[in-house]
Amino acid sequence: RMPVSVPGADRWQRASAAFSLSFLSLVFSITAFSSSYWCEGTRKVAKPFCTGQSQGDHCIRFNSPDANNSNGVQYIWETGDDKFIDQKFHAGIWYSCEEIINEEGEKCRSFISLTPAADRGVLWLSIVAECLHIILLLTGAVLMSVEMCYYSTVIDGLKINSFSAVVTVLAGLLGMVAHMMYTTVFQMTVNLGPEDWRPHSWDYGWSYCLAWASFACCMAAAVTTINKYTKTILEFKHKRKTLERSLKTKYKFPDH
Repeated sequence: RMPVSVPGADRWQRASAAFSLSFLSLVFSITAFSSSYWCEGTRKVAKPFCTGQSQGDHCIRFNSPDANNSNGVQYIWETGDDKFIDQKFHAGIWYSCEEIINEEGEKCRSFISLTPAADRGVLWLSIVAECLHIILLLTGAVLMSVEMCYYSTVIDGLKINSFSAVVTVLAGLLGMVAHMMYTTVFQMTVNLGPEDWRPHSWDYGWSYCLAWASFACCMAAAVTTINKYTKTILEFKHKRKTLERSLKTKYKFPDH
């Protein structure tokens, strides 16, 4: 005997898969948006003078305790990387933080204040797009959860399904645009930002990867929702054709 699939159970499975992907995308997006690890790297800074019990690995030592002695300027003769130290930093949409040499902790400052004035408008557009992206993701997840728990007519479910698909697609497009705008702004800041911030080397961090993972989950949720909507419509058309065929057969050959 051939197994028979249950359309209602299949639709619920697809709806739950779309909701899971949408919720995962929302969590990823909020985490990435609030973190400061979109980009990580190092910048070369001159070694400070050693004071007190400071070690010589991260500072410049004098040969003589007399600061006025000519031997005290030995650091002038240091060349190459011996005169500098790599200072780690990480930056996000909101903050840029860098480690404090010879001390614990980090020093953070607003990334918006570091951005060149000509590019701040693009950065604000990126922030607005990220906020709309999160709001639309939340709206889509709520609609999908309502569809899963809403036991009414299939027509009402289709209406909710189509609206959640449109909202999720818009959320994905806004997220993609926001990520690309931030990437452009960061690269411009690297080239034209303040001298005391420009990195020597940098790469994208885990938050940046998480933001694009959110985009991938969002588009997967949209495709799953659209696929569910299309399959439901096709099932309706098939049932209608079957019903019409049975009515025609009954009309031609009435049951006596």
